[in-house]
Amino acid sequence: MHAPILTSSHLSHLKKKGVVPLKYLGRQVLGLVLAALIFYGGMAPPVRDFFSLPRVQRLSSVKPLQLNWELPAGLARQVEVQVNSLDQISTAARSPGWWQLQLRLFGLIPLKNITVQMVEPVHVFPGGQAIGVLLQTEGVIVVGQATVTDDQGNRVNPAQEAGLEIGDAIIAIDGQKVSSDQEVAARIDAAGQAGRPMQMTVRRDDRLLNFQIQPRYCADTGRYRIGIFVRDSTAGVGTLTFYDQEKNIFGALGHIVSGSDGHTAMNISGGRIVAAAIEGIHQGRRGQPGEKIGVFLDNSSLKGNIQKNTAVGIFGTLDGGIAGSLSALLPVALTEAVHPGPAEILTVVEGEKVEQFQVEIERVMAHQRDSGRGLVLRITDPRLLNLTGGIIQGMSGSPIIQDGQLAGAVTHVFINDPTRGYGVLAEWMVEEADLIPASRGTASNPLVTYI
Repeated sequence: MHAPILTSSHLSHLKKKGVVPLKYLGRQVLGLVLAALIFYGGMAPPVRDFFSLPRVQRLSSVKPLQLNWELPAGLARQVEVQVNSLDQISTAARSPGWWQLQLRLFGLIPLKNITVQMVEPVHVFPGGQAIGVLLQTEGVIVVGQATVTDDQGNRVNPAQEAGLEIGDAIIAIDGQKVSSDQEVAARIDAAGQAGRPMQMTVRRDDRLLNFQIQPRYCADTGRYRIGIFVRDSTAGVGTLTFYDQEKNIFGALGHIVSGSDGHTAMNISGGRIVAAAIEGIHQGRRGQPGEKIGVFLDNSSLKGNIQKNTAVGIFGTLDGGIAGSLSALLPVALTEAVHPGPAEILTVVEGEKVEQFQVEIERVMAHQRDSGRGLVLRITDPRLLNLTGGIIQGMSGSPIIQDGQLAGAVTHVFINDPTRGYGVLAEWMVEEADLIPASRGTASNPLVTYI
């Protein structure tokens, strides 16, 4: 005997009568149960933690291998971790080098592959000292434009008409390199006196552009001009973040020194840091960042050469010793060890004295490597709030200490809330200073990419 066939018309007829066959009702209930489980699973901390596990992670070779994934004890026993070396350097478990962790449920079902870079611990001296930053730019930077009034009263701007823009770096004039504002002014005047246009080579972003510009005589200055303001170097006050006494390497600022647009890195041909003393404070207010008022101290032993200008700070080598350090040698915290909670910063608010102030790390953003903004922090120290109003200009680079480790550095202030701002993770800075191997790829493991 064959079972009766339930057609769509039959099902529709039964539904109208409020009757649904058991097997169809079971499917609906099962669907609802599965949907509820998926929703609950997605909200459960173990599931969220699992999806937040990075594909590439750096861990210390002297600590037990531990992933930030909290599981119930019963389930944790069912997850098997298989460890495989990815290079010929790593021969013993937790030795420096590249490893791959394969997470499997019941030893059979693959869950996730995680590439781990095991590194030796790095120790540095935390800074906090006020420094003067003097950068020599590549070429001469166009920082403004202004019309030229000739001897007939006409107002013109030859540079703007030719296509020159603010932020352009003038590299050469008539094929000859220039490195100072005086050189640029002299060659413009010489071309004007000869009654000929000049060929100007500029760098704009990653491009080299050529402009032909005819200088015009300026009645106000008595020389030939093209209608631009230029700058051949930049100077400001910042804070030293760390220094490695053995390798004579320093890191400072925690952020890029940018051009006139506030975002693009300045191409530097050289630069120096010198000691600075803080002589005054302009308090920060909502909508108005404050700043440290400092003077450069040429006779101090704190001097160094700047070699790199990056998204996570400036780096170079020291010429002399450093006095006034508040703390002894500290380990650098890897990103996984930095967490929301209390911390301290080291900075100078008067003279050359490095002092310690209380802050709160509110958020850690390990995925923000390219922007350099890995932390959100809040000033909680009553005395610092009274003195500065919060984070101010010149505080950039102030080291952040948490759990006895160098966790990061102060970088930016929130314009509408000067008590809060961004910081950079110390791990990113010491990587840029070549104190730990880069995680963006190695000769033995060229496919690894920092995510």
